[in-house]
Amino acid sequence: MSSSDNRNGAGRVALILMAVSLLSLSGCSNYDPVPVEKCSEVVKHAQKVLGSMAPDGKTMMADCKAASDSERGCVMAATKKGALAQCM
Repeated sequence: MSSSDNRNGAGRVALILMAVSLLSLSGCSNYDPVPVEKCSEVVKHAQKVLGSMAPDGKTMMADCKAASDSERGCVMAATKKGALAQCM
């Protein structure tokens, strides 16, 4: 495995860790609130945006339920991975 492969793998791991903690950290504001009852929609949207980088659905669902309404709104407003990062 080349050092380039190691760097790409490390970047992927970092992105996955960021996604896992995505909904558990604060930072979103000024978004339409999304109630906890809509977590299945929030998780589905986040998985679509993250694609193959998305953590497993069970982890994302737990994070969603622990998040605030505003944080869930931030995720729903995101259309790119970078925008999801802003939700933290």
